[in-house]
Amino acid sequence: MEHNQVYVLKKVDVSHCTNLTRLIMASNKLKLEPELFSALQSLRVLDVSVNKLQSAKLGSRPQLPRLVSLDLAFNNITTLRKEDFLFLSNSSFLQVLNMSSVSLKTLEPGCFKPISGLRTLIMDGNKMDTPVISKLCSELSGTAIDALFLRKMKLVTLRNTTFTGLQKTNLTFLDLSRNEMGKIEEGAFRELSRLQTLILTDNNIKHLNKGTFQGLKSLKRLHLTKALVKSHTTPTIDDFSFQPLSDLESLILQRTAAHEITEHTFTGLTSLQELDMSWSSYASLRNITNKTFVSLAGSPLRKLNLTWTAIAQINPQSFSVLRNLTTLLLDFNFIKQTLSGKEFEGLGQVEEIYMSNNHQTVNLSPESFVNVPNLRVLTLGRSLKAEAVNMDPSPFSPLPNLTVLDLSNNNIANIRENMLEGLVNLKVLKLQHNNLARLWKSGDLGGPALFLKGARRLMTLQMDSNGFDEIPAEALRGLSDLREISLANNLLNSLKNSIFDDLSSLRVLNLQKNLLTAVRPGVFKTPMSNLSLLLMDRNPFDCTCESILWFVTWLNDTHVTSVPGLSDQYLCNTPLAYFNRSIMDFDTLSCKDMTPFQALYILSSTAVIMLTVTALLVRFHGWRIEFYWNILINRTLGFSDARVEEGREFEYDAYVVHAEKDGSWVERRMVPLENDMCKFCLEDRDFVPGMSKLESIVDNMTKSRKILFVVTETLLKDPWCRRFKAHHALHQVIEASRDSVVLVFLQDVHDYKLSRSLFLRRGMLRSCCILDWPVHKERVPAFHQKLLMALGMTNRLQE
Repeated sequence: MEHNQVYVLKKVDVSHCTNLTRLIMASNKLKLEPELFSALQSLRVLDVSVNKLQSAKLGSRPQLPRLVSLDLAFNNITTLRKEDFLFLSNSSFLQVLNMSSVSLKTLEPGCFKPISGLRTLIMDGNKMDTPVISKLCSELSGTAIDALFLRKMKLVTLRNTTFTGLQKTNLTFLDLSRNEMGKIEEGAFRELSRLQTLILTDNNIKHLNKGTFQGLKSLKRLHLTKALVKSHTTPTIDDFSFQPLSDLESLILQRTAAHEITEHTFTGLTSLQELDMSWSSYASLRNITNKTFVSLAGSPLRKLNLTWTAIAQINPQSFSVLRNLTTLLLDFNFIKQTLSGKEFEGLGQVEEIYMSNNHQTVNLSPESFVNVPNLRVLTLGRSLKAEAVNMDPSPFSPLPNLTVLDLSNNNIANIRENMLEGLVNLKVLKLQHNNLARLWKSGDLGGPALFLKGARRLMTLQMDSNGFDEIPAEALRGLSDLREISLANNLLNSLKNSIFDDLSSLRVLNLQKNLLTAVRPGVFKTPMSNLSLLLMDRNPFDCTCESILWFVTWLNDTHVTSVPGLSDQYLCNTPLAYFNRSIMDFDTLSCKDMTPFQALYILSSTAVIMLTVTALLVRFHGWRIEFYWNILINRTLGFSDARVEEGREFEYDAYVVHAEKDGSWVERRMVPLENDMCKFCLEDRDFVPGMSKLESIVDNMTKSRKILFVVTETLLKDPWCRRFKAHHALHQVIEASRDSVVLVFLQDVHDYKLSRSLFLRRGMLRSCCILDWPVHKERVPAFHQKLLMALGMTNRLQE
């Protein structure tokens, strides 16, 4: 609830907040009611800073049993009374008390006794004079204080009596930064024998001597960043000034200045592991010799930071006394020399050398790194001459353990194929911002330099801004462990298929700001299969089906790869219809290949039509198919009488089947046609007496060359005809393979009824064997002639 206008906070307002753990009421105008916080049994953090409170007393009886941090900063508290913290007497968890900028002037004896378990006290920004600070330290002597912050208190002079009261405490951390401190009296820290961290950052100390740090026998970290600053005079560090600090492990001298580093400046630092002198001004560091760091001969130093210390020359054996050194930082200096290898003599344990952003140029030789065989990280970005690495043998060949090599920003134009030979453990190679345009030119004399073949375990490759306009097919072969490749800000346009095929482990691909117009699967399918980050923006993409379809489809389908700026940085350059529009606006449907769809359409349509036609055929002409099928089967299996000669004798030319009602028509119209050439078999006239009707029908049909049906509605209802005569006639037609049926229609009978009653259809017979009785009398002779022709035709089915 900070930065509001809360004036009165009553007990009833928070009485139900029993589970509340943090209450922030800073920057209000509080007037606290007595025992306001008694209900907050779970509260761990209470901030009532900047409320113009006149007293630290927030209650009269014990409360806030679980409080860990209390912030009273920026209030108008001038006096700490004995009873002010009684309300916290049961708060055994209290760790931090912030009373920054409270203008404290008076401390009553025993004011901190109720909170004797306090471990961190912050008194920053208090305008307390030295006697009040001494009183503060005395009052803290009975507490568990561990860390004390006294920043920005304008403690110009640190007297040898200031911290006397802390002698019986376990103080391990003291921050005196930003105090404009100019003088530290000898013995000022002698009472702080348990102190482990001392911060004197941003002060104005003019002189360090042997007595400055006297008594700090347990100190492990000393921060002097901007504590020794050159103004009118240059600060002085006497010999043996750090000798009392036998347990010191980290000495930070960033942005400091001193006259000289002598042979005894760091003497006595027998536990020192880190020395940071970066961004500092020491005249003796401009030309480093074998005596510069001789005072560290007895130190197990592991990290030395000399960044931006104006080094111009490193002489042979300059670091030879630092036998345990593992990290050496020499960035942002003015080194101008050829490294012969003797400069790093004695550094057999060093693993990291940083020498980037040098304001002069360094040249290399084949022996430059022979004395650092365990080197793992080497940065030479913006430091080398252009021809520094173009030599045989390679200056990096003595470094089999090298994992990181930075050669960026060096204007390197030529690299030999053996430059990385032997670097079997190299994982990171930085070559960005050089001039390697011709390195991979296929038309160059001698062909492209395939220098990466010696670094098969490479995981990160950065080659931005080199002017590349092509990549040889073999340039990236074998880099199956590569996880990140960056080729941004080049001139790459048309990439050959399969150049990235070995990059199956790639996670980051950066091709920003090139001239790529197409993203084809033949080039990018393998590297993009497992990507987590793709950077290909600001290329002039050709938004056509051939160039961009696969890429847009991949972008729509991918859910794993992050593609920053996809909506506004991936823009089409051509054609005009898509100019300056996002590639995601490209209509992929316009690229669908219609050939397979046309084939599928034709196939499916044909199948549907054939299915429909087959269904219709079966529905309306199934009988015909079945009829001819039966004929085929019978002829194939030999059930026909084809072997019987057609010219055999029949007693009758036609067996006449008619309904009893139609007998008179037969007598009138059929019998008169009989003569020597034509004879009919009539049931009533020609049946043999004494023979059963069934036997007579079968016998007479066999003796007849044709079976003639006189078709009327009455015939279709005749039981004898439907049950026996029609069946036997159908046997004649199908099983005997004889075209022996003639139909004479006296009435117009539907083919469906004909089929249902007689099992015959018009389509089963020849058209000449189907006759209709004429309506007009003048056509009767023609009917007779047709009938005689039908009766005279052969019974053999025509092929």
